[in-house]
Amino acid sequence: MLPSRALLWLIGSFVLLLVPQWDRLPIWLMAACAVLATWRWLAQVGRVRLPGRWLRTAIMLVLVGVYLATVQGRFTVDTAASFFVLAVGLKWLETRSRRDFYVLFFILVYLATVNFLFHQEILWALVNFTGVAFLLVGLQVLNAPDLPAGMTSSWRRLGGLFLKTLPVVVLLFVFFPRMAPLWSVPLVSGEARTGISDTMRPGDISNLAQSSERAFRVTFGGEIPPHRDRYWRGLILDYLDGETWRQGQREPFRPLGRVAVDGGVGELKGSEYDVLLEPTDQRWAFALEGSEAVSDNVYEASADLFRFPRPADSPVRYRLALQSEPDEATELGPTERRRYLQLPPDGNPRARALAGELRRELADEDIVVNLLERFRQQPYFYTLRPPAMPENGIDALLFDVRRGFCAHYAGATTFVLRAAGIPARIVVGYQGGEAGAGGEYLIVRQYDAHAWVEAFIDGRGWVRIDPTAAIAPNRIESGLRDAVAEEGSFLEDNWASPQRYADVALVQWASLQLDRINYQWQRWVVGYQGQSQMDLMSRLPGGFGLRELGYLTAGIVGAGLLVAGLVSALQLRRGERRDGFRRVVDSWHQLCNRVGVPVRHGETPSGLASRLARAEPAAADSARLFARMVNSHYYSAGKDRADGAELKRMRRLLATMRRQLRGRRARHKQTGRRPSSAHQQQLHGNSQ
Repeated sequence: MLPSRALLWLIGSFVLLLVPQWDRLPIWLMAACAVLATWRWLAQVGRVRLPGRWLRTAIMLVLVGVYLATVQGRFTVDTAASFFVLAVGLKWLETRSRRDFYVLFFILVYLATVNFLFHQEILWALVNFTGVAFLLVGLQVLNAPDLPAGMTSSWRRLGGLFLKTLPVVVLLFVFFPRMAPLWSVPLVSGEARTGISDTMRPGDISNLAQSSERAFRVTFGGEIPPHRDRYWRGLILDYLDGETWRQGQREPFRPLGRVAVDGGVGELKGSEYDVLLEPTDQRWAFALEGSEAVSDNVYEASADLFRFPRPADSPVRYRLALQSEPDEATELGPTERRRYLQLPPDGNPRARALAGELRRELADEDIVVNLLERFRQQPYFYTLRPPAMPENGIDALLFDVRRGFCAHYAGATTFVLRAAGIPARIVVGYQGGEAGAGGEYLIVRQYDAHAWVEAFIDGRGWVRIDPTAAIAPNRIESGLRDAVAEEGSFLEDNWASPQRYADVALVQWASLQLDRINYQWQRWVVGYQGQSQMDLMSRLPGGFGLRELGYLTAGIVGAGLLVAGLVSALQLRRGERRDGFRRVVDSWHQLCNRVGVPVRHGETPSGLASRLARAEPAAADSARLFARMVNSHYYSAGKDRADGAELKRMRRLLATMRRQLRGRRARHKQTGRRPSSAHQQQLHGNSQ
């Protein structure tokens, strides 16, 4: 039967390693794991019995059946990880022996690595490391029950081992060559993630505005652009299908694969900026207008839009640069012009009439100005609580309701411009971003999601038109919080978000500090890949390449092993020097060997003393007393080490035996007599 304390540490580790997966595992699976682990513990304390083979098989079939019904034929890394968790839970019902403990130990270590596929923030890394530490403490309890008990001593031993190995781990992490994998598995699970999508209905972005999750972070090599210029372009919606805006041209199919997560290419120049994007399971990257790609894990598709070669299923770092001169204006071809003038054949008659009236009286640029003045001067309101729009929603927004969010106004503006014969499109992305701790970088969150309009003006090309800037300038100048301050709707459905409590300085400070720690962890630990390593190595004298890194790594490993061996040898010798009792006993054994009474393998102290007494009667009493003192040290309760007074008595007694044996040999030498033949035969027999 397994020790209860060891099993308790194992169960505690299992519970801790399930915490990072609470947001993706189905509730029934979490409940099943809790029941199975509890069953095993109740069996340990004698409350219930573990199920037999047939009952275990039935439980397994039922749970696997529920799993198959839940996944409904989908096979992704996400569903595979869920099945692995189910297998770990079922393993508790057959954990009976030490061998089962070892099997479950290594399975739980693997579960900790699986957690890193889904959560790589430093908080979750600490949770995983703590779970592994629980496993190691349980392993101590299982394999070394005689070690001093107690939680403090167990953690102290584990901490000592950690501190000894930490320097080698850090050196290997920094210098071990980071080569690209030969193959990779995409983590796209098919589940929707928080963020913008490739369709837009009137209320979509207003719903997204209630989320404070990070979208991406940005570090600039030069000055950070003003808030009003932070338009992060993501994708273009140019086809109106009823009330839904879509992409008119579908992006080409790309085979499954992984995006290179490290786009760092040395130090940031003044015109460059690094973007660390949270996973989106989409291919689009966000960039400021007038940017160009610097890193090779992102490329420019068209119209100042950037794409990854594969969906971003994990955090991705890429680099862009702002061009010094804008692109020259181009002309639209007939096909593109038709594409950006597309409208449904009917619907919203009042908006169409307004467009016709403007078209008869004004030129293209004046139509744009007139629309923005209309939004600026008439009582239009920017709100996160827009009313439900009836049929012909654009008409209702422009002439009746006059309350909406950026998606409402961008869709209505594009509709009117197209109806007036001006090519127009909707750009979806983010606008704004708040400064991180110390102003070192920007944090763009989901509530910064935004939609605006671009109109094609002959001779000027595509021109940004943002009706939100006319209706609610605060949204563009300072952010969503100020734009809806009077309404009080900022994060009203997200009470747990620190960003909701802007007036509490301590909460904001703690939130920004934690974000900075996570940002540096993501950049320099999680994102420490081949290019980052080469950049770091290039700063060392001599310039390191992969070959030099290989040699250096081999040297570090060799030096680490040599140092470990020397430390172990020194500790062994130090331990021997500290153990005075062992040295005294070794001296007694050497004395016995010199007088012709060699120590036999497995011989007790009393047996050795008896043979010495028969061979050298003059030292008989001293030998027997010395043996009794040795036995007393080994077998007396509560004695782990000889005290000073006992060692002194043993040393004096050993010195007495030496004098007695030297005196006997001296007497033999003076009289010229040798021991009798019978005595020699006795010594010879005793030494056999």
